[in-house]
Amino acid sequence: MTTDRPLISVIMPCYNEESTLLSILDKVKAINLDKEIIAVDDHSSDNTLKLLQAEAARNPRFKVVSHPTNRGKGAAVRSGLAHARGQITIIQDADLEYDPNDYYDLVQPIVDGRIDVVFGSRFAGRHTGMYFWNAIGNKALTFLTNFLFNCWISDMETCYKVMRTEIIRSLNLESNDFRLEPEITAKVLKRGHRIYEVPVSYMGRTYEEGKKMKPSQGFYAILALFKYRLIP
Repeated sequence: MTTDRPLISVIMPCYNEESTLLSILDKVKAINLDKEIIAVDDHSSDNTLKLLQAEAARNPRFKVVSHPTNRGKGAAVRSGLAHARGQITIIQDADLEYDPNDYYDLVQPIVDGRIDVVFGSRFAGRHTGMYFWNAIGNKALTFLTNFLFNCWISDMETCYKVMRTEIIRSLNLESNDFRLEPEITAKVLKRGHRIYEVPVSYMGRTYEEGKKMKPSQGFYAILALFKYRLIP
């Protein structure tokens, strides 16, 4: 890999995350890898944008993109990707469910030249706070992915989808919402890339803390998997 670009671009979609934002930013900044952070505020109604702008004023490797309207996680990732300069792209949620300390294991197989796409599997790592029906729904979507694309992965819905930046750019992502997860997975597999999984830790939020996947999102994820399997 060349050295004139950061090793990794961390794209962080943010929507009303003021309660956890500073903590997750501290964790990401503490990772000893050459990196840039691109935070995309998806029209938050709390102080998320102000916190991001204050961080950007202190850190030249921190960029803030702001949406004038709420557009969804997929749109936020696409906005961040447009500014990514890193050799490898990592998507990082702005809550505390995923631990940036897993970056080292996620990035190393790509740096070693062994593989181009790495997923972090919550089911292979340490986790807590995952509800039974959320886990079953995830397993069902992952099984459908394996069936449709003749692969064998354990966690299609993981946030940690890590790959060379030119690969994720070449996918021409179009989803605005959480259909981003099946879209990335389907397009990566359909283009012949193998997915290498590494265990990651996961501290799931409760229903009271919000933003858990809803049954309707699972239905749309199923439609997305069939869509991207059938589209030429």
